[in-house]
Amino acid sequence: MVVIRLQRRGTKKAPHHRIVVTERSRAQGGRVLETLGHYDPSFNPPHLALDEARYTFWVTAGAQVSDAVASLKKQVAKQAAVKA
Repeated sequence: MVVIRLQRRGTKKAPHHRIVVTERSRAQGGRVLETLGHYDPSFNPPHLALDEARYTFWVTAGAQVSDAVASLKKQVAKQAAVKA
């Protein structure tokens, strides 16, 4: 099964994450099918970049979205609504 989830990167006490598409059985830092964006919580507000077109493609293709990525997606939508 294919999932969209966070892949932890960075150093100890200074993490940042990649938003990736991978097989569910792969390790957190294992091989990925595609990188969709990144998330860096060390900034205020946190930096988040996500390729919406590819995200939509993978979701319509049947990829499951992790709870963390779904929460971040909602935050992006909320921030976009505030900016508009």
